[in-house]
Amino acid sequence: MIPIEVEHRIASYFFRRYLPEEVLIELERVLLPLCLMVEEEIEIDKDELVRIALDIIEHYLEGKHFK
Repeated sequence: MIPIEVEHRIASYFFRRYLPEEVLIELERVLLPLCLMVEEEIEIDKDELVRIALDIIEHYLEGKHFK
């Protein structure tokens, strides 16, 4: 198996390199306030943030294919 840290680095590379800038801007617009609203002593629901991000990415990339 590939170590999880390596998977994260690969995913981060493709995330920044291949997602259109408009998608990255929308992700920041939606996710950043959610992250900032959370008080330090409260654990942020990372699974929910991932679900929100995937919904945004799928919406923007619907019908598009990558080679």
